[in-house]
Amino acid sequence: MIDVDQLKFDERGLIPAIVVDSGSRKVLTLAYMNRESLRISMEKGLTCFFSRSRQQLWLKGETSGNFQHIVSITADCDRDALVVEVQKDGPACHLGTDSCFNDLVYAGGTAPAFQYEGLMDLLRGRKDDPKEGSYTSYLFDKGTDKILKKIGEEATEVIIAAKDDDRANTVYELADLAYHAMVLMVQMGIGLEDVKAELASRHVIDHKVKQEKMK
Repeated sequence: MIDVDQLKFDERGLIPAIVVDSGSRKVLTLAYMNRESLRISMEKGLTCFFSRSRQQLWLKGETSGNFQHIVSITADCDRDALVVEVQKDGPACHLGTDSCFNDLVYAGGTAPAFQYEGLMDLLRGRKDDPKEGSYTSYLFDKGTDKILKKIGEEATEVIIAAKDDDRANTVYELADLAYHAMVLMVQMGIGLEDVKAELASRHVIDHKVKQEKMK
């Protein structure tokens, strides 16, 4: 690890900090830090920035509750910019969106890689702003019981496909099951980070169990 003194702050004493979701790898925001906000960020493990408009420090989430828990801070090769990987408690943007980067300027010919967070954003959009003819909006309109029924049906389809040793169909049915499970997550206000945290806690438990077996 490099020392903070090796970082290059600009003439205003600031360094740009690109905040990235550690799970989805999505860019959340571009903010600025000075030496004091960087020190606070490292001490608390939470992002703290310097507001250029207000000319003061601000701890992200202090008023909104949308804290950003720091996983790592990495400097670029010139050491005049930072990438801050975080696990977030809520929307990164003050407009209430997951990321500050939402307005497409240009799209090339290559389709973007699939991301679970992107699908979750689409599902939330169908719940908050229903679209006529949308199957997802239909599920939200019918409510939890309908969603649970579909999950049960899709789970049964997975079992049938797997029992037939049909790999392609099993993958197809698993995708259907995952989609409907994510619809339920949105319906109940459960985020991907909640499931990741639960899986991470089980990984620790499983690791301990393995250690006990080895004794």
